Amino acid sequence: MYDVRLNSILDNDFYKITMQNAVVKLFPSSIVKYEFINRGKHQFPEGFAAALKEAVNKMAELKLTKDEKKFMARTCPYIDLPYLDFLEGYHYDPSEVKIHQEGSELSVTVEGLWYRTILWEVPLLALISELHYEMNHMERDSNEIVMNRTLEKADSLARLGVNFAEFGTRRRHSYKVQNLVMEALTQNKESTFIGSSNVHFAMKFGVKPIGTHAHEWFMFHAAEYGFKMANEMALEHWVDVYRGDLGVALSDTYTTDVFFQQFDKKFAKLFDGVRHDSGDPLEFADKTIAHYKNNGINPLFKYIIFSDALNLEKVEEITNYCRGKIGVSFGIGTNLTNDVGLKPMNIVMKLIGVQAPNKEWIPTVKLSDEHGKYTGDPKMIELAKEFLRIKD
Repeated sequence: MYDVRLNSILDNDFYKITMQNAVVKLFPSSIVKYEFINRGKHQFPEGFAAALKEAVNKMAELKLTKDEKKFMARTCPYIDLPYLDFLEGYHYDPSEVKIHQEGSELSVTVEGLWYRTILWEVPLLALISELHYEMNHMERDSNEIVMNRTLEKADSLARLGVNFAEFGTRRRHSYKVQNLVMEALTQNKESTFIGSSNVHFAMKFGVKPIGTHAHEWFMFHAAEYGFKMANEMALEHWVDVYRGDLGVALSDTYTTDVFFQQFDKKFAKLFDGVRHDSGDPLEFADKTIAHYKNNGINPLFKYIIFSDALNLEKVEEITNYCRGKIGVSFGIGTNLTNDVGLKPMNIVMKLIGVQAPNKEWIPTVKLSDEHGKYTGDPKMIELAKEFLRIKD
């Protein structure tokens, strides 16, 4: 069979860890459901579900090591020590994951307590991606080409003088490719590379783990408190847990325009910056700069992390546009970890429901700044648009 597996419980995006810490503290009894979305309409070969199940079952053996716990305590002092004790005792429970294949179509759902199931999304996507290439016998570029290509990108970014992080776990070609990329990025001490969203690789290569929260944080709050209160309650709870640390706010779960209506002076001053993840990046920069100025805040003391399908051309355009107006940083994902001569997969896994106290499911939705990225129940999407007065 195919030996595709995770090597560490920290082989995950950092924002999953930071959100899990907050969920353990604030929402320990909430039950949720996630679903795999095959945006790229990829075809899965016969036996794919069985191979994925085998890889998922192996994840039950993963455990936080003493060295990993020490790394977390040393590097992330804002994360609660009781949470690290919890993580030390945590095991993935494969019974929370349902995998089914009908012909070439794959179905994956995850259901259970939010504080337990929150860690599944990123590893599942990484495993699906790696198995896809392996089971379809698709040959990638050589290690040398991958390394050299990564070094060239790092050199170009250094010449631009912009900080960037590696954000590519969920749609990586494979663990080996991400390892090669990290090896290349950490070779040059003059590089502007500042860290990785992957906690395992951050530890392995001695860099900073980077991340705050994801769309699901806001989607959950919409199900719990209503669409109009979602952004405000999500930000308030984040501040309650992290007291000013991890201060980058994700802006587009219910469109940037709605977000800025609730990102008032208190939040604008308290958070270090915002993250852009959909829609026109230059338009977003203009809106962000105007919002800070309208609140009497110098935008040059704040920054935007751009993280939406970036390549070098996009990074250069954004950098030149924002220079002298607002700070910028970049989270580059697939273009680093899956630029290997093959077509990257277009797959996501989204929170689709939160269980109410009466056991009924409340569907969750995401309305990004691109209509094509709307996810969730169509009726609930329309309801959200109506409540938030979002016009197409």
